[in-house]
Amino acid sequence: MLSLLAQAASEPIYWEQLGLTPGIDLGFFTLRWYSLAYIVGIILAYWHLTRMIKAPGAPMTQTHADDLLFYCTLGVIFGGRLGYALFYKPDLFLDFSHEGLMPWGLLRLWDGGMSFHGGVIGVVLALLWVSMRNNLNWLRVADYIAVNVPFGMFFGRLANFVNGELYGRPADVPWAMVFPSDPSGLARHPSQLYQAGLEGLAMMIIMLALFWLTKARWKPGVLVGVFTIGIATARFINEFFRQPDAHLTEFAASTGLSMGQWLSIPMILAGVAVVIYALRNPSASKSAPLSASES
Repeated sequence: MLSLLAQAASEPIYWEQLGLTPGIDLGFFTLRWYSLAYIVGIILAYWHLTRMIKAPGAPMTQTHADDLLFYCTLGVIFGGRLGYALFYKPDLFLDFSHEGLMPWGLLRLWDGGMSFHGGVIGVVLALLWVSMRNNLNWLRVADYIAVNVPFGMFFGRLANFVNGELYGRPADVPWAMVFPSDPSGLARHPSQLYQAGLEGLAMMIIMLALFWLTKARWKPGVLVGVFTIGIATARFINEFFRQPDAHLTEFAASTGLSMGQWLSIPMILAGVAVVIYALRNPSASKSAPLSASES
């Protein structure tokens, strides 16, 4: 009996035997889990942001939150796609496959390819735009947005797992999985779940605790600095288990680190600098919250 259990434990888990589907079949079309993850993450983040701005010390009103929802969503989509093309696959800028004036390969979002770091840059630009246009303290606005980003990270990584994509490196751990989209047929780390745990759930707990249980919200830059350090560190760690994109495997082997890790290093340093600035800034706690009349 023990030998049978040991043999079963030594066998990899086959993803296709988990009974997962690509989405919800509505008859006339399939609502894919990845799209649903984005929708749920955005709705949950918006709901929680609405709760946050009702608490003392909010740097924005509901009108500003509505604007941020729109522009940050655009920042994630366009920043993520442009970042992927810039950092990972520059040839997309030259993909004029339909003999037109536009690089249509860059616009084919349904073919996959979104950069986490590009999405971060897109969101930062959206924050700056909304803050400058409304004369808001952009660092405090960034603090409030940073608390809500892990919601989307968590659901997005779970959707990656359900889709059987972005799997990890070959592994011999008991929970190693064989993914049907992997031509090698090797058992691999389910790195999507690692990312959901570290970049999503762990960061969610840390950021919610800092906001609701401490006075971090009164120190402009603390929350966004801690988030930047945490999310970049989590990404750096997870890259040890994540399989690099096929066209970047040689890059990772020659440099010793993946592209995602190299891009995470400056993020960690930037986060540390922001936290140091926030803690040393004597006027940080004097930031006045917006009154209801300013909406």
